[in-house]
Amino acid sequence: MTFLKSTLTGTLVAASLGSVAMAADDTIKVGVLHSLSGTMAISETTLKDTMLMLVEQQNAKGGLLGKQLEAVVVDPASDWPLFAEKARELLTVHNVDVIYGNWTSVSRKSVLPVIEELNGLLFYPVQYEGEESSKNVFYTGAAPNQQAIPATDYFLDELGIEKFALLGTDYVYPRTTNNILESYLKGKGIAAGDIFVNYTPFGHSDWSKIVADVVALGADGKKVGVISTINGDANIGFYKELAAAGISADDIPVVAFSVGEEELSGLDTSNLVGHLAAWNYFMSADTPENAEFIETWHAFIGDEKRVTNDPMEAHYIGFNMWVAAVEAAGTTDVDAVRAAMYGQEYPNLTGGMAVMGVNHHLSKPVLIGEIQADGQFDIISETDPVPGDAWTDFLPESAVLESDWKDLGCGMYNTETKTCVQTLSNY
Repeated sequence: MTFLKSTLTGTLVAASLGSVAMAADDTIKVGVLHSLSGTMAISETTLKDTMLMLVEQQNAKGGLLGKQLEAVVVDPASDWPLFAEKARELLTVHNVDVIYGNWTSVSRKSVLPVIEELNGLLFYPVQYEGEESSKNVFYTGAAPNQQAIPATDYFLDELGIEKFALLGTDYVYPRTTNNILESYLKGKGIAAGDIFVNYTPFGHSDWSKIVADVVALGADGKKVGVISTINGDANIGFYKELAAAGISADDIPVVAFSVGEEELSGLDTSNLVGHLAAWNYFMSADTPENAEFIETWHAFIGDEKRVTNDPMEAHYIGFNMWVAAVEAAGTTDVDAVRAAMYGQEYPNLTGGMAVMGVNHHLSKPVLIGEIQADGQFDIISETDPVPGDAWTDFLPESAVLESDWKDLGCGMYNTETKTCVQTLSNY
């Protein structure tokens, strides 16, 4: 009797587990790889929430390919090696069909070998340094020619900046971006001595000497501007030190690439008014699409004070393009979806259409915004959509490279040697 009961119980458990497995098979799994703890949680938690909203919206429309979507959320905890472990977990344990995630470039580069090894699909939503093209990644944030270069042109052409302070946090994105900008500025006739470059660690707080060095740069009367790739809380101390030194945006303007609505939310912005940021989206964009997105976000999150920002729009575009590609392919198979992604179009929240290129980068407009007292941005400059470049034209070793996954099947095609070089060591 005991044996019979045990056998019957085991059968029921197995049947129950089988039902769970079958239920899981009936869903399409969307991996969410964003830090929910640690130093980057303030930025990445919002992107996790954005993905939950997008999944919920799609399910309300009937799901995808006759199935409901299931968000699988993990926390890499702002730990760069842990990003790789969590990506592997998403692909091998949870069997997700696509991953949306990462913020810093160092976390993306940690994940990249895993995504390529397991033929996963990653949508990366944050502005970055370029100089990369993987067949397993779609880059929906800005490349340098969609943010850094146009912002520098604005300083040169509109503000008459003659000397440049390139200030960044010490990791791959600021260093590579500033390397590109140094080359670009020298090509524009800016002398090497008129370019000041400085890097500080994450969380840096003592800005007095660096600000003094920036001020000293203009001792000869030439107009100085700061291009900032400073990340995280270090920005607060930097802007406060500028104000303490009596430096306004009129004296030394700052254009930031990593300061958006989320970073300004809840802060005293009195020290920041008049300074600039360059993105592809601002919450203040006056379009019907943006108004609807903001309304939907506030309803989902239950807080009308919560802001929207550029990486959120990147996830919004990337997710909806992926949905369209899956529908076109009739499957979530990575290779089929990749092929269906080329040429996908979806409306930008700022107007016009985002288009996915064969180099896995979007065409997006470039916006310059001026920080206002309420933490929002007054959009003072906007371009037509600009195709993103995987490889910059302003570094000799990159200028000869082309990324074309559709026709050339290569992310690093050398136009001079007519050969493809594509190995993990390139990253």
